[in-house]
Amino acid sequence: MGIVLGIDVGGSTTKIVGFSGGELLGTLQVRAADQITSLFGAIGNFLRERGAALGGVERIVLTGVGASYIDEPIYGIETRKVDEFLAIGHGALYLTGLREALVLSLGTGTAVVRAGAEGITHIGGSGVGGGTILGLASRMLNKSDIDAVIDLAESGRLENVDLSVSDILGGNIPSLPPDLTAANFGKIKSAASEADLALGILNMVLQTAGTLAVFAARNDTIRDIVMIGMLSIFPQAHKMQETFRSLYGLNFIIPPHSVFATAIGAGHFSFEEEK
Repeated sequence: MGIVLGIDVGGSTTKIVGFSGGELLGTLQVRAADQITSLFGAIGNFLRERGAALGGVERIVLTGVGASYIDEPIYGIETRKVDEFLAIGHGALYLTGLREALVLSLGTGTAVVRAGAEGITHIGGSGVGGGTILGLASRMLNKSDIDAVIDLAESGRLENVDLSVSDILGGNIPSLPPDLTAANFGKIKSAASEADLALGILNMVLQTAGTLAVFAARNDTIRDIVMIGMLSIFPQAHKMQETFRSLYGLNFIIPPHSVFATAIGAGHFSFEEEK
């Protein structure tokens, strides 16, 4: 049985995964100046790292915004496309083993998808996401590398940037954590460092995304929210996960391989199509 490649051709990175007999072989992420270059680079690098030949690839399954640039078989191999929201939902359920979930996809922007027995539906989303972090960091910090922003934020202090609940009310409220953000960037101090600003940017984007998921859950019976995408592995995402779980009573889950969930969903869904 040949290898099935699932590839998520995103706006800034390409994620590729491989399956053999329905079992996940591995994952790889590639960044490049353009989506076509990253797509073909991802295929070559993935196969080389695993000592596999191009002739051993049974099919290629594409998803993501960059999939629209491909209109013919890649290297003469059967090439399929899967709707991105379908791949997001299917990948999240595959990685968690859940039967239904709300999926918070944290990429260049943010999408919320409902996945379950009734099907997979795109509920909505926001333009606030990883692209927002890079844009603001470039302007405010003169940094264009996301890893540099994350490292910088590790030593940041939100109290130098964000207005908290306790700042407004002058004390504690039993139902709300005193350090809960009341206004992002609502209290920037003149002494705020670049680390403080970096943390403020990350906090604003992740809290906005998490709030979208909370609003979606308010209109649903599902309590499990699966976080996937590049931002899901940030240390700050884990803090948001715990804060929102405690505050709203929802089960925020970051599964293994969360960065590759959409590529995994595309590749594995093709096995479902074969049944």
